[in-house]
Amino acid sequence: MTNNSFLKISSFIIVVIVFFFGINLSAQEKQKVDIQSGYLEIRPEFPDAAIYTKDETGQVYIVHEGVEMWCDQAFVYLKNNFVKAYGDVRITQGDTVSMNSKYAEYNGNTQFAFASGDVVLTEPKTTLKTDTLYFDRIKQQAYYRTGGTVQDTSSVLTSRSGRYFAESKKYQFLQNVKIVNPKYTVNSNQLDFYSETGDAYLYGPSTIVSETSTVYCERGYYDTRGDTGYFVKNSKVDYENRTLYGDSIYFDRNRSFASATNNIRVLDTINKSVIRGHYAEVYREKDSVFITKRAVAITVRDGDSIYVHADTLRVTGKPENRIVKGFYRARLFKPGKVGDDPTSGKCDSIYVNEKRGITKLLRNPVLWSGENQMIGDTIHILSDTITDKLDTLKVFNNAFLVQKDSLGFNQVKGEQLIGLFTNNELDTVNINKNAQVIYYSRDDNEKLVGINNTVSSSIQMYLEEQQITGIRFIKKADGKVYPPSMLPENARILPGFQWRGDERLYSVEDLFKGKPAPILPKITGIPLPKDEGEFFEDIPEDEIELPEESKLSPKDLQNRPDDPKPETLESEAKRDSVQQKANDSIQTGN
Repeated sequence: MTNNSFLKISSFIIVVIVFFFGINLSAQEKQKVDIQSGYLEIRPEFPDAAIYTKDETGQVYIVHEGVEMWCDQAFVYLKNNFVKAYGDVRITQGDTVSMNSKYAEYNGNTQFAFASGDVVLTEPKTTLKTDTLYFDRIKQQAYYRTGGTVQDTSSVLTSRSGRYFAESKKYQFLQNVKIVNPKYTVNSNQLDFYSETGDAYLYGPSTIVSETSTVYCERGYYDTRGDTGYFVKNSKVDYENRTLYGDSIYFDRNRSFASATNNIRVLDTINKSVIRGHYAEVYREKDSVFITKRAVAITVRDGDSIYVHADTLRVTGKPENRIVKGFYRARLFKPGKVGDDPTSGKCDSIYVNEKRGITKLLRNPVLWSGENQMIGDTIHILSDTITDKLDTLKVFNNAFLVQKDSLGFNQVKGEQLIGLFTNNELDTVNINKNAQVIYYSRDDNEKLVGINNTVSSSIQMYLEEQQITGIRFIKKADGKVYPPSMLPENARILPGFQWRGDERLYSVEDLFKGKPAPILPKITGIPLPKDEGEFFEDIPEDEIELPEESKLSPKDLQNRPDDPKPETLESEAKRDSVQQKANDSIQTGN
């Protein structure tokens, strides 16, 4: 090396020492970047740059206020406190965040970094890969808008735009957000992901799809490592042939379990049925649904809806063999055709086997078919499994059929009652074993002829439009038709008679008659995330301070109109309004 060259390098080092230490001691300026290793070059074509290249001891090593940088070559612009790094660049902040890239630049005055070319941001549990990345050390935030991928311990997340908040260890992914996990795939409008816990918050229309279920919500939470979730706002879970709706839904993939609270609907698409209530539990693998708080199962048969209500309903079995069980204060209601009376019933417990077409009313049952009240120890209603029409009615032990007359009650009593239906209307009734009858006989003009009080081994009754039109006695034993004056009042009631007309159901609302409305819990919602503002400050392009040596232009440091925006109350309300208009259009047929 010549003396002149040595003097030039020595002079530059003296200038650097004065620049780094003299100025900082005399004035409170921003700390300058500190180049601690690397081979120094001075090139005439770069008069304002000190060029450092890796040597036999290792890469160029630069430090600035807690940030460390390694690279193969660095252009250091001391005047602007600015560094451009090339080749196998690595920037670290403390022990938690590390960024690798092919190129990076760092502004010591603004503490702003930019990286491009195979950018990898690594923290303890996640790795972010993108093409270009901005990092603001003052805000402690990183940002990309050209697409990125985050590798978590259990999933891979992708999005068009993303933002990393170093202090809270949170990623905010925007637009075309996707999580791919071996067990499921998440798609969302916006997803906030906490890397330390694996917690993900979903905003806007979102789905979680697996082989066995699909979850939809417009606001929700999912533990990506524990496989549990909580969903609100238009949430539902599809389990193949069964769909669960509710104001809030809890989901546990490990147990194949979901529960829902408030305004519940469970749709069975194969059996054309729905269950409503305000609390439900669904066990997919067991094909079991438990629902309570005004629980009611609605099944369509022969074009009519049949309602089954109880304090608690449990539905079990595969689609082809569904069984419904209702426990405590159970009720049954089937609306009649126009002009006809409905069919309804009450009991302590109810059992419905859809494959066999049988409904059982258990413990203290009562059934009304038109004006006919039937009671007994147990009542069975059988349907034709092909046509879905009512077929047979069976009342076991202490069977009673009662029909109110203007002067009293028509009554038929026996050990067993068997009724036959035609077109869902009761038209024939057989009372077997120790049958007794009290019947107000009238002529064609409805004038009372007398009161029939007869005992027989069996009695057969015929009905039209739910009214008794004829009686046939089989092996008649004793009895006759009495003039009203010859049969005292106390003889006009058969032993065991009950009239429960005040319990009869005339409408769907009567299913809940006498039962207080349930007290519904307040749903703990998921609030929208705090407004963090834009990543770039809203500064006019001509006022943005940027070293002229930077590869960036002022436009690169501005927010763009097409940049995805986080969910807000305003955007959510606008989407809801659009959806409501679409729904209204569908309902009106426009």
